[in-house]
Amino acid sequence: MGCSFSKQRQRLIGHHKQEEDPAAVLAVQTCFDICDIEVLYELFKKLSSSIVDDGLISKEEFQLGLFGNSKKRNLFADRIFDLFDSGKDGVIEFGEFVRGLSVFHPAAPQPQKAAFAFRLHDIRQSGFIERDEVREMIVALLSESQLVFSDDIIQLIIDKAFQEADLKGDGKIDPDEWQQFVARNPSLLRNMTIPHLKDLNKEFRNFELSPDFIEDDIRNL
Repeated sequence: MGCSFSKQRQRLIGHHKQEEDPAAVLAVQTCFDICDIEVLYELFKKLSSSIVDDGLISKEEFQLGLFGNSKKRNLFADRIFDLFDSGKDGVIEFGEFVRGLSVFHPAAPQPQKAAFAFRLHDIRQSGFIERDEVREMIVALLSESQLVFSDDIIQLIIDKAFQEADLKGDGKIDPDEWQQFVARNPSLLRNMTIPHLKDLNKEFRNFELSPDFIEDDIRNL
């Protein structure tokens, strides 16, 4: 059986020319097929109505989906939300949601994943990753994992990373240096892949899973 979107769902996906199928447009732009997009729509509906049923995912709803707590602030969640919110209007629309998740698809190319990870760490949006940004991210991830490292250990981690990645020795990592760094250390992108995104339609059809299985993977990033 094929997959198709109702007019209501088509309006939710985005504003395209009338003759274009918006689901097909997203399928061309991402690693998902139209049936996958149908499944993602169900997840989007669940997230976007968890606090206010307005067809948009707010930052609070995004954090609720990731951590089960809309009040808990987390740097990692903030950065992911900001990168998904390509329109920079404070909410995530369905098209932004699908395009953002596509980066985490197993079939997404490594350079694309690396570029997203670079932007994730470039907290100041300066076009470079600097030491204080790496420190902020490490501290945030340790806090979320309820781990405690001494300042000396954190400094050693940062020093080692910059020793290997900062090829120019200018105290910051540019996009080219980052691409080379992750090419030598592919494990750095391990959390940039959500395995369940590979065949969403099969997962739902064969196992009748709820959208929670994707949310569990997102929480583990």
